[in-house]
Amino acid sequence: MATHVITGAGSGIGAAVARRLHARGDEVVLHARDAGRAKELAAALPGAKTLVGDLSDPGKLSWALSHQSLPDRVDSLLHIAGVVDLGAVGDLTPKTWLNQLNVNLVAPAELTRLLLPLLRVAQGHVLFVNSGAGLATHAGWAAYGASKHGLKALADGLRQEEHANGVRVTSVYPGRTASPMQAKVHQQEGKDYDPAKWMDPESVATTILMALDLPRDAEVNDLTVRPGR
Repeated sequence: MATHVITGAGSGIGAAVARRLHARGDEVVLHARDAGRAKELAAALPGAKTLVGDLSDPGKLSWALSHQSLPDRVDSLLHIAGVVDLGAVGDLTPKTWLNQLNVNLVAPAELTRLLLPLLRVAQGHVLFVNSGAGLATHAGWAAYGASKHGLKALADGLRQEEHANGVRVTSVYPGRTASPMQAKVHQQEGKDYDPAKWMDPESVATTILMALDLPRDAEVNDLTVRPGR
């Protein structure tokens, strides 16, 4: 039975991945921003464990984890949580920049650092759910795109550093996916939101599980997934 630490398991892609792993009998450790949210996540998947820490304040993650029981092993660390706030560079404040950089980039780097010893022992897998904006960024997406371009660099560097330790590193770049985040994006864009036009989170979850389940003689480095409709 493999053990997976998952951020962003409360909705969208993260929830779909957590459900699939839990249903097949793997152990899931669900990250939550606070104790109340952790209780909600654990209730949705009976038997799941939780870790609490605020991704918007990555400097405190080490302290938070030191006061909790970590799993005995970590076979995969799945970075699926993310935030988005659109806006032109001329309008974005440092607060908006820093929130996206902290949650989307610095917190994944810090959480990886803290769990890396366990990942090395298990010869585990670090998977980053990036975004199409991590490959090409358009007007209004500069701050979010910068955080996701940085996440690509984090994954690429980590992959080279940890290859000799047997740790696999994958970046997944989904296009627009039907989720609460996508609803927020449409609201910020001033557009009507129709989830039927976009990928189902379950479809992205299928690609993530494929990367995790790949035999050890191979590794998916980068995986781009786009709406098929």
